[in-house]
Amino acid sequence: MAYLWTAFFSILPISELRGGIPYAIVNGMDWFIAWPFAAAVNALAAPLCWIFLSTVHRVFYGFAWYRVFFDRFVNRARKKLEKGVAKWGALGVAIFVAIPLPITGAWTGTLGAWVMGLPKRKTLPAVILGVVIAGGIVTAVMLLGRGAFNFFIKEL
Repeated sequence: MAYLWTAFFSILPISELRGGIPYAIVNGMDWFIAWPFAAAVNALAAPLCWIFLSTVHRVFYGFAWYRVFFDRFVNRARKKLEKGVAKWGALGVAIFVAIPLPITGAWTGTLGAWVMGLPKRKTLPAVILGVVIAGGIVTAVMLLGRGAFNFFIKEL
């Protein structure tokens, strides 16, 4: 069951790796399994997002409610990514995705790259690289945090 929930949290646009890896580790999954598993599931966001943008999005964009929501989301993504993508290209997308903060994951990175006109063949590897790095950071923070917490509890 931990694999199912880890996959669920890892593919969600809100939590991504920042939710999947901590959930997995807290629920007994070894870090060396949690990291690649959550990263692989989260990396699926890039092609899923690209497929959505090239198909379903075109249909939904005709609806006013969707257009307002999408345009607002795109403007935020564009503002966050514009400088990095203009200067660094695909590497800028990888760095953006690698920072494990809210709204800097695979979904937003792919959307931002699409908005900025970066080709799919450059975007997908950049997003995957960013996901792997972000997974390493989240895993390290989890392991260091658990180690510090256990040390603190033993000292009491």
